[in-house]
Amino acid sequence: MNPQAINDSFAVSGQISTEDLAAISAAGFRVVICNRPDNEDFGQPLAEDIAAACEALDMTFHFLPFHGSLLPPGLPEQFVEAVRAADGPVLAYCRSGQRSTYLWASVRHLLG
Repeated sequence: MNPQAINDSFAVSGQISTEDLAAISAAGFRVVICNRPDNEDFGQPLAEDIAAACEALDMTFHFLPFHGSLLPPGLPEQFVEAVRAADGPVLAYCRSGQRSTYLWASVRHLLG
């Protein structure tokens, strides 16, 4: 896991594991957004497991999955709401970080 900073309060990453979350929290991230659907690949951690690990570290978790570049109706708005409500830096992840970057780029004009 190697977060790529988009700006001072938002970064993207490829798939994370529950074991990565202590380091993610120590790096100052307060919110984790998963843009990867469960069961996309064999052995990938389930969002509910990442969510539970986030909760144990007093971090906020949002599950906003999508495939490819097709953004489901309402998902961009949910993403903007999650980022705006964040009480600190946000890390969004998917398989490679590409979808999370695409989503951020598609709504960055709304984030200010």
